[in-house]
Formats: sequence, C-alpha cells, structure tokens
Amino acid sequence: MARAVFLDRDGVINDLVYYQEMGIIDSPFTVEQFKLLPGVAEAINKLREEGFRVVIVSNQPGIAKRHLSQEVFEKIKTRMKEELVNEGAFLDGEYYCLHHPEATVVNLKVDCDCRKPKSGLLLQGAKDLDIDLSQSWMIGDGLTDVMAGKNVGCKTILLGRMKCQLCPRMDEENAKPDIIAANLLEAAQTILKEENKHGNIY
Repeated sequence: MARAVFLDRDGVINDLVYYQEMGIIDSPFTVEQFKLLPGVAEAINKLREEGFRVVIVSNQPGIAKRHLSQEVFEKIKTRMKEELVNEGAFLDGEYYCLHHPEATVVNLKVDCDCRKPKSGLLLQGAKDLDIDLSQSWMIGDGLTDVMAGKNVGCKTILLGRMKCQLCPRMDEENAKPDIIAANLLEAAQTILKEENKHGNIY
C-alpha cells in the first residue's frame, strides 16, 4: 500500500481571501483571486520524490452558499493545476466536499460524511489510491483538518503559529496536532526528517 500526504487547499496550497463587504476570510471565489503560496510546488515535489502520494482533501461550500458557480470552481481547480505544473509539481488526487448543512442550494444542503472534521474524503482517497492511512499525514490550517486526520490514524500537522485560544479547543475536541509548522514547505521538510528518523523512507 502507498503512503500519502493529504492537504487541505485554502491556506495551505493557496492564499485565503479577505472579503471586506462580508467581513469574512474565505476561499477564492474567482479565478483571478487564486494565488499559489510560495514553496508549495517545491514541497509537493519533495514529498512525491520520497514516495508519498499527495492528495487534496478540502471542504468547498462556496457553490452551496452561492458564492461561485460550478463552472468557476472548475476553472479555479484548473488554474491551480496549471500553476503547479509550471513549477513541475503534480497532485495524485483531489477530493472536495461541496456540501454544507446550511446551504442555500437545496441539493447541496446535506449533513454528509465527507465534510471535515468527518473523514469521508480521506477514506475515499485511501480506497481509490490504495493508501495506508496509518502511514500517512494530514496537513491543514484548521483544527477540522487535524481532527479528520486523527480520526483515521494519520499523523497531523497544523500550519500557522500556535494561537492561545486554540489550546482549550485542541484538548476539548482531541484535536492536538503532532506538529505545528509555518507553511507547507516547512511541513514537508519536517515529514521527511521524521520519516528518515524512523527509517520509513525508501
């Protein structure tokens, strides 16, 4: 079975966007807003060179909330892949949850098993790509990512600085990450050090 590094998308692969009129920080709602973060392609390449499959698992309720259309969502995915390819990086899979329990699009108003912190996206990716979850990692910028990974036995990395207000939630929700890293490149380098330490790189 393969080993994988599962990645959240927004805040890990690309910049989040501040929408002043709504007072929210969210995913890009237009192709032009999609900005690949520095070091992402290099991180993906390092992981894939060491035998990891790299797979996106991301909650994307923008269509459900009518922030963007399915067509624009697909164009953003294409832009992401084009920008990665331009730097020689490739993904092994992409899995998105388009549902939201408070969606305004009726057919997407679902309390599903794929929306993180539930682990349906990781389980589907593991099934499709023959991945051993116990030998895999989940990287994200939120505790929902940590919880989704922990629920299926992945090691977890939270991106960003430790925030004091997160500490009680980590304890309450059993969402303490194994590692905290500043960005995806630092996380990838940490994974490779950890794997080398335990003799898992081959």
